Amino acid sequence: MTNRYKEAQRATIIGIAVNLLLAVIKGIGGVMGNSRALVADAVHSASDVVSSIAVYIGVRAAQKPPDREHPYGHGKSENVATLIVAILLVVVGFEIMYNSITSIWTETANEVTSIMVLYIIIFSLIVKEVLFQYKFRLGTRINSPALIADAWHHRTDAISSAVALAGVGLTLIGARYDIPYLNYFDPLAGAVIAVIIMYMGFQLAKEAVSMTLEVVLNEEETVELMKTATSVDKVVQVDALSARSHGSYVIVDIKISVDANISVEEGHRIGRNVKQKLIREHDMVRDVHVHVNPYDFENRND
Repeated sequence: MTNRYKEAQRATIIGIAVNLLLAVIKGIGGVMGNSRALVADAVHSASDVVSSIAVYIGVRAAQKPPDREHPYGHGKSENVATLIVAILLVVVGFEIMYNSITSIWTETANEVTSIMVLYIIIFSLIVKEVLFQYKFRLGTRINSPALIADAWHHRTDAISSAVALAGVGLTLIGARYDIPYLNYFDPLAGAVIAVIIMYMGFQLAKEAVSMTLEVVLNEEETVELMKTATSVDKVVQVDALSARSHGSYVIVDIKISVDANISVEEGHRIGRNVKQKLIREHDMVRDVHVHVNPYDFENRND
């Protein structure tokens, strides 16, 4: 197992443990303190546990070497995991929004929330933001789309905790100063949290589907690849280069021109050198398919 996957799995396991603890604390606090916002936040943390497990499975599957049925490797397993996280976010968000809105028309919305809820929310907000920073930086460094998606899941939880904090705070102010309408800000905060969750889910789903469809890197992203290939000895020019995203890595298809008068063996050696140099100098490149074209210096087309 490479260091990349070890780091990703370690981060995912940490996320699962922390989310499980937060879900329990927020769930108990939300029920005891009668806070719709905190209960919604607890459900969000519980969904984080499920999503982190999906990411863990995706990361483990992505490290498998290429085989007969998957000649390009299993990199897209991470994108599948990302899509699972996205769908989960949308479903959970809709459920939370429905429950929060319906609670506004019940007597439950008028009950006072315990101040204990505030301390739980502040603690959760700090922990989730730390988790986001840790996973996002690690995911960016090791180029793991699933880990980055999981990091954003932590960020949405931190944002939802901030919204819950505002809702609960206003509810407590309403109870203290006898302002009844402020009591509705707790379930309203739960509804806002739901919208945030669903929005992030749609964004992640869009990205995951795009990656699964093997989006080709744009010209700016392949400039360095072109420079590397061109620098290989006896490569006259690069005729075409495309890099297909395959999860956390890319597969490069390249056409190069070499002197038409050299031997087939020499042309093959040059092509092999291009492949090796691209893989060696660019961590994101997993495999390279090289097509060698003859270049006629005397009758070249201008």
